[in-house]
Amino acid sequence: MQPLAIQDIARRYQSVDAEKTHGATYTPEALARFVAEQIVENADLEGRTSISILDPAIGDGALVLALLEVLKSKTRAALSVRGFDTNVSALDEAARRIRAVCAKTTVELTRGNFLDFVLEADGNKAAPSLFSSNEVLRYDLVIANPPYVRTQIMGSERAQQLANTFGLTGRVDLYQAFLLGMAQVLAPNGTAGMIVSNRFMTTKGGGALRAALRHQFDLQKIWDLGDTKLFNAAVLPAVLVARGTESPSNDAPVFTSIYEVKDEAAARAADPVDALAHEGIVEIEDGRRFRVRHGVLDSSGDDGDVWRLASESGDEWMATVDRHTWKRFGDIGKIRVGVKTCADKVFIRNDWEIAFGSEKPELLRPLTTHHGAGRFRATLPKKARYILYPHEVVRGSRQAISLEDFPKSRTYLESHRATLESRSYVIEAGRRWYELWVPQDPQAWSAPKLVFRDISERPTFWIDLSGSVVNGDCYWLIVSRNDNTDLLWLAAAVANSTFAEAFYDHRFNNKLYAGRRRFITQYVELFPIPDPALPLSKDIIERAKAIYEADHAPETADMESELDTLVWRAFGSGIKEVSR
Repeated sequence: MQPLAIQDIARRYQSVDAEKTHGATYTPEALARFVAEQIVENADLEGRTSISILDPAIGDGALVLALLEVLKSKTRAALSVRGFDTNVSALDEAARRIRAVCAKTTVELTRGNFLDFVLEADGNKAAPSLFSSNEVLRYDLVIANPPYVRTQIMGSERAQQLANTFGLTGRVDLYQAFLLGMAQVLAPNGTAGMIVSNRFMTTKGGGALRAALRHQFDLQKIWDLGDTKLFNAAVLPAVLVARGTESPSNDAPVFTSIYEVKDEAAARAADPVDALAHEGIVEIEDGRRFRVRHGVLDSSGDDGDVWRLASESGDEWMATVDRHTWKRFGDIGKIRVGVKTCADKVFIRNDWEIAFGSEKPELLRPLTTHHGAGRFRATLPKKARYILYPHEVVRGSRQAISLEDFPKSRTYLESHRATLESRSYVIEAGRRWYELWVPQDPQAWSAPKLVFRDISERPTFWIDLSGSVVNGDCYWLIVSRNDNTDLLWLAAAVANSTFAEAFYDHRFNNKLYAGRRRFITQYVELFPIPDPALPLSKDIIERAKAIYEADHAPETADMESELDTLVWRAFGSGIKEVSR
């Protein structure tokens, strides 16, 4: 084996917590083997006398070792490995492990940041020198589990530099830049396998990355590994296998997803990785059950569209839904997040009456939060919360209330003035020291509202008729035309149905652990609404109102079940089960 060159020539990141700062999340052995096998399966190795391998965040070498093991039985070509990492201890361990397994492999490991390598190769003179003039800049095989480091950890200046260099938008994560950096060093006929967070697939901010990946790689296969808990870290992973762009395929990339469910299993497997070879509900040895779906990446929209698994049966069902759709939630009104005070301990309390008695501040208004979340109708939390809301609308314009007219509120707020004035961004924005940071529209609170919480396993949407203020842990919608509030009841019926769950899973499939879905604006605004003029829709509206009036009585379970069936019928389906 040739000597290992470990170059100590790049600065470390600012010291925070080691795992957060460097994004160190080492790859489980079973997953490393899976990625390695997929790379080799999709690579053209025939006739090659040498193969260069890159791992831009090599860590302890698990991924490279798995790839070398798979290559042993597939080729006799001379192998060379190049690896980068900012952790010198990990590099030492990787060197030891590779030396023990593949004594004849040429290996060069660099203590440094792979992105600096890419930036210098791209002519960025500010990047530190990490390679010699005869450096190989294109690699035949790339395997990587890039670090996960958010903007707030790497610093805004660094994040902005990476965003500008790689054309990224929104909240930049280091792994996104790594992916596009790998595209620059992958040989035109090379193959890459990458383990990443699946978050970019479905968020609005990931659109630029999705488009770039489609253009800069020839994507072959995608696995959304969902809530399989393959890593100790709280990350939902995905695996991408792609080729260089020398001879791009016209076929849509194969797409597989796996998420935990409670349904009865039809097959068994050792672990989530083994379960990927099956279709349908699979139980693994620890008793967890997963739904495995196979299809292709939907390529019908724009390059930056959400990555959706398309299948023949699912697409036929979605087409039927579209034919029965009158409008979308976003068409009947704007979905907003609730208010944000940036000083909740001052503005929001559940003990105003106890603390202040009859002298409590005049500007108190009831507050809706996720603590009172319920289906169709809010539940009663143990302690109701109220918010001191210092905003009003005058001549069509929102403004801060004059505290001179509300002496009790003024006295209370003055007692917390130091805390409120410490929110320097409020003052710098030209606002008064006692304002909420995001107050929303004071006139809108009195209107009937559809309110829903962000994260839940089962959809939880309810109608608010109390005129309360909605807190920032929930979203809300009022209809644009106040004389057509029946649309809210129709929307509530759709949103709380199992149909909505199926629609969500087909259209977005952004799930967290244990099947919890994220009901955020970019998804909910696309939920469909049937024509409210149809007799079936009118029946749905009346039943939704009846469930609200029943106020969580025992019979509401049966009422919801009957309503659920009608919602499915409204979108052209007589069954509740579709391939999800």
